[in-house]
Amino acid sequence: MKKKPAAAPEKNGEIIKDAKETTAIESYWHAAGKAKQRKPPKNYKYIEEIAHLQFELIKLQEWVRLQGLKVVVIFEGRDAAGKGGVIKRITESLNPRICRVAALGTPTERERGQWYFQRYVSHLPARGEIVLFDRSWYNRAGVERVMGFCTDDEYAEFLRAAPLFEEMLVRSGIFVIKYWFSVSDEEQEKRFQERMRSPIKRWKLSPMDVESRKHWVEYSKAKDTMFAKTDTKLTPWYVVNADDKKKARLNCIAHLLQQIPYTDLTPVELDLPPRQADTSYKRPKISTQHFVKKVY
Repeated sequence: MKKKPAAAPEKNGEIIKDAKETTAIESYWHAAGKAKQRKPPKNYKYIEEIAHLQFELIKLQEWVRLQGLKVVVIFEGRDAAGKGGVIKRITESLNPRICRVAALGTPTERERGQWYFQRYVSHLPARGEIVLFDRSWYNRAGVERVMGFCTDDEYAEFLRAAPLFEEMLVRSGIFVIKYWFSVSDEEQEKRFQERMRSPIKRWKLSPMDVESRKHWVEYSKAKDTMFAKTDTKLTPWYVVNADDKKKARLNCIAHLLQQIPYTDLTPVELDLPPRQADTSYKRPKISTQHFVKKVY
């Protein structure tokens, strides 16, 4: 008896799932805005909690803007650990002019000749800004070390200089918050396979991610050394257990909200002024304009 072929993955499943989540979250925002920070109920629902936390992020954003604070949040961790998912949930309710993401690519030839931290400095926040680093200067302690993209001397200098660099940032008035997303090898393998099957997620699986699978132990050793040298009282590492994506998002955002004291600055509802009366204005003929074809 012939076996039935495996079902093909739903090409747009991830998009539909994200769209439904966004719609569900927005339906809770009106009620979420009335509640202050609180402990989640034992029988909490993910959508209700993420909506509540996102509304709190809006309040935090307003506090950062009005008080002229400068905030840096670093997201590091294993490939496919869920960093992008939590960054997306943080930013989707915030003003991109206040909260922006820095996701730097491979350094150019010119950048390789600069002071190592130089290209990151240009992305640091000004007053009233939050910058989320989707990977950061810690590339040198991870992928560059494991894959041999830096020398032993450059690596040793980084481990010495990173705490000093971050101390300078803190002394200049910048909040520096560092998260490490931890995922088991079994869960990472599951997510890699999912990315291989899904055309929507395949872009997330880079050739470097595939190559990194061969160096799991080396990455573990590099992470341990990085923590030993850079997990300081001034800028500690906070580890997020990321095997459960949804719980990781909730736990990380809830923790982030606790790192910066803020006052409830719920955006006020505005009264829209009446629209200007259309008296003598004559619109041009529709035939003079180019319209998008109605395919739907």
